[in-house]
Amino acid sequence: MSFVFPLTTPSVAIVGESARFPVRRIFCVGRNYAAHAREMGKDPDKEPPFFFTKPADAVVESGATIPYPPETKNLHYEMELVLAIGREGTNIEPERAFDYIWGYCCGIDLTRRDLQGQAKDMGRPWDWGKAFDQSAPVSAIHNASEVGRLDKGRIWLAVNGKVKQDSDLSLMIWPIADIIAFLSRSMKIMPGDLVMTGTPEGVGPVVPGDRITGGIDRLGEIAVNIGAAEAGRIGIAAE
Repeated sequence: MSFVFPLTTPSVAIVGESARFPVRRIFCVGRNYAAHAREMGKDPDKEPPFFFTKPADAVVESGATIPYPPETKNLHYEMELVLAIGREGTNIEPERAFDYIWGYCCGIDLTRRDLQGQAKDMGRPWDWGKAFDQSAPVSAIHNASEVGRLDKGRIWLAVNGKVKQDSDLSLMIWPIADIIAFLSRSMKIMPGDLVMTGTPEGVGPVVPGDRITGGIDRLGEIAVNIGAAEAGRIGIAAE
C-alpha cells in the first residue's frame, strides 16, 4: 500500500507584504566571531569557515512559545544575522555576493549544547545538537533593497530583559561576502536558502519560562518564549 502525504513548504513573513518567503534550506556558519570561538575553546585564527545545516521546518516565527526540547539539560541561545537568498549561483566572487541576497532578518540558533559537546567528543556530526524541531526562530525578513548592506551594526540578545550578547556585525571573522563566496563553492545556493552567519560571545542556557529577545540594527527585534516540555516527552535528559 502506498501513501501520499501533503507537504507544506515552511516559510517566513516578509516585512510590509502579505506574501511569504518560502524556505528551502538553512545553512549555518560555525564560530564566526573570534570572541565566541575562544569562549568555546577554539582558536579563531586557524580555520576557514565551516557550515552545518538545519531542516527548513526548524523555522519558527518571532512571538512563538517553543517547548523545551527533549534529551537536553543545556539548551543555549545564539543570536545571529540571517541572509535570505534570492538568486541561484555557484562559485560566486565576493564582490558579487550581495547581488544574491534578497533580504535579511534576525535569527536565534537554538542549540542542545550537551548533545553538541558529546558529538564533538566522539567525532560525530552535530545534527542532534543543532537540527532539532523549532531550533531556528527568525523574525520577518526585510528586503535588502530597503536595508542596504549590513556590514556593520549592533547585534544583541537578552534573557528576561538582561543583555547577554552585545556585539557588532563588523566583528565577524568571515563577513557576508566571504560567507556567500565560500558556501557557493561547495553548494549551489538557491532562492529560498537561509544562511545564519554565526553568533558573538555571551552564549548561555535558558530554561522553561525564560523570554529571549534580541535585535540587529536596521532589522528590528525578535522575541520567543521557552515553554515547558511537550506532554509525553522528556524535556530534560536524565543523568
